[in-house]
Amino acid sequence: MAERVRVKTMMPPGHVRTPAYLRGKTGTIERPLGPFANPEQLAYGLPADKQPLYRVRFSMAELWGEAAECPTDTLDAEIYGHWLEKV
Repeated sequence: MAERVRVKTMMPPGHVRTPAYLRGKTGTIERPLGPFANPEQLAYGLPADKQPLYRVRFSMAELWGEAAECPTDTLDAEIYGHWLEKV
């Protein structure tokens, strides 16, 4: 069974790689992609910790609710682990 995760609702200032429309939404990990240097630190020339990157799948119903044209269609997004929490 795929692991369900929620995107944290953090709103830090500056460069972030997680779209605002995904924050607070629940999806499933489609697959892990491996550890990569954190681009949120790299953007400011800081030493970058390696963070796990995941491909997370969201249903259109989860993202857009009743406004979803095709509620069962999906969107995949690559999101770093520090943005995710287990559901």
